[in-house]
Amino acid sequence: MFGAPQPVTATSTPLVPLPRRPLGPSGASGQVRRWYENELGWPTVPGDPLRLLVGVRYDVLDVPAEAGHAALRRLASGSPVALHGGRMLLLVAAGSAEELPGLLEWLDWGALSLDLVAIGAGGLMEAPSPPVPRGERSVPHGEGPVPPARGARTAAPCEAGVPPAPWGRVGSQGAAVWLRPPEPGCEVEASLPTLSALGSGGGAPDLVRLVNTVATQCHRVRLRRACAQPPAVPAQGR
Repeated sequence: MFGAPQPVTATSTPLVPLPRRPLGPSGASGQVRRWYENELGWPTVPGDPLRLLVGVRYDVLDVPAEAGHAALRRLASGSPVALHGGRMLLLVAAGSAEELPGLLEWLDWGALSLDLVAIGAGGLMEAPSPPVPRGERSVPHGEGPVPPARGARTAAPCEAGVPPAPWGRVGSQGAAVWLRPPEPGCEVEASLPTLSALGSGGGAPDLVRLVNTVATQCHRVRLRRACAQPPAVPAQGR
């Protein structure tokens, strides 16, 4: 419906888990990298700041935070969402970035300039700091983790009927943070909006409704910003 079928590429979900990274640097950045690679199975790229490789397990919709907040109702409760400055990063099914241009055309948004960016295969996303379970406190970069107090509840992998522990945030000001963090031990793909959910009647979130909602909100944000700008002063002739 939105273009010719694409061959299976590296954007597809891997059939086997990614190899676990051996214990390496003991600093905070090494712990964060191991959390993403070992606990979540998300690939990262070398270097600082730590960045995640997009297009393998998920794609990303990068939208103004104001527009993203209005679209959260279109996401499953376990669908990860991050904030980075004034932007919201919505994780969607891998391959969604390739479908976005055709989808916007089909929804009659193609002729408008929208502040909506899709990041797909080969793209990068700054890694938000892992959330801090209740009973722990955030620590400055480079320090070791602070263990929870005796008897304090910590987050566990998702279990049927067991809600996750409340999360805190770590990271320097202006860094990416998780608004809805991913859960270790859970397959993220099951919670992500996908094009295949359209008309299926299943439990997967629908990418079409999400994109239409985000595009509508991006357009409203653009109109409000245009109306808020002072009118141009005509040049005075000499």
